[in-house]
Amino acid sequence: MTVNVVETPWNDLQQKLITSLSANATSNLPDIILMQDNAIQKNVMTYPEAFVALNGKMDLSQFAQFKVDVGTIDGKHYGVPFDNGATGTFIRRDIIEKAGLKVSDFNDITWERFIELGKIVKQKTGVAMISTVANEPDFPMLMLQSAGTWMFDEQGKAYIKDNAVLKEALRITKEMVTSGVCILVPDWNAYIATLNNGTVASTINGCWISGSIQGEKSQSGKWAVTNTPRFANIASSVNYSSQGGSGWMVMANSKRPDVAIDFLAKTFGGSVALYETILPSSGAIATWLPAAKSPVYSTPIEFFGGQKIYEDLVNFAGKVPNVKYGVFNYEARDAIARALSEVMQGASIDTALATAQKNVEFLMSE
Repeated sequence: MTVNVVETPWNDLQQKLITSLSANATSNLPDIILMQDNAIQKNVMTYPEAFVALNGKMDLSQFAQFKVDVGTIDGKHYGVPFDNGATGTFIRRDIIEKAGLKVSDFNDITWERFIELGKIVKQKTGVAMISTVANEPDFPMLMLQSAGTWMFDEQGKAYIKDNAVLKEALRITKEMVTSGVCILVPDWNAYIATLNNGTVASTINGCWISGSIQGEKSQSGKWAVTNTPRFANIASSVNYSSQGGSGWMVMANSKRPDVAIDFLAKTFGGSVALYETILPSSGAIATWLPAAKSPVYSTPIEFFGGQKIYEDLVNFAGKVPNVKYGVFNYEARDAIARALSEVMQGASIDTALATAQKNVEFLMSE
């Protein structure tokens, strides 16, 4: 069998899907696509006949459950989980040690404690603890999932203005910025630069960020990874979350969907050797849990001071709470981004979220 791989930016692929499926012109679509997790539900519900359900055709029981749930709509499994979006706190060991702290001080902590430690680092080293892209709701999103909740309720209705977890997430995000623990940057490239040039002492993001961190070879041996902070006053919150990730989807237009499914079952859903091959070069950390037993995943990584980070991150993935992203996930995320911007400029959290709720409900009613 010959596999033809075409690399396409996600936004371009999404537009191609919309154009082709809306016109019922699917001959130009591939047999398999890689879809962002937070787009799966909307695409399947908008074009229910466009994707092949995998029930009874492929064993998904050995994938991290939260990733399986992302691709499950009305009891039908559409997505084969791929890369791991499980979050971690990536820390510059050398910087925090100058502040008299240890990596273990950041494990199993609350966001409040993270801010306290960040203040210590800033005071003693002059280095900010963390950075984020201004007006992007990355922190609130991962905070929400750590508590097992999202921007929609079980019935799919917008759950924003009365969402106590979301209110706390915005409060903490603002406190990190106003306290000087977190610095705001204008775009993604500037964010990566803060990691590579030592402007900050850590980042909290999906484990895929490890590839960008390791791009700065001069910092080898200076990094470490712990789990993610949790809320102090929300009982459902845990020290694990997810940011990003994607899954493989088999298109109904495929001339041989059975071959496409068999290919996925024997590779991403059945081959430890595959994950051993792609991990070192791409940093694609599996959500197929048997891969964690591979010697490659348990290899100490010199860049991270000999820590077995891949083994740790796969284990983190198995503890991430499940959430349903909802059909209007992108629209809700944009509304929260605007609400966060308003809060940063002095608006009350309640007012900003009430506006966000109205905007999302309007979009859902169209």
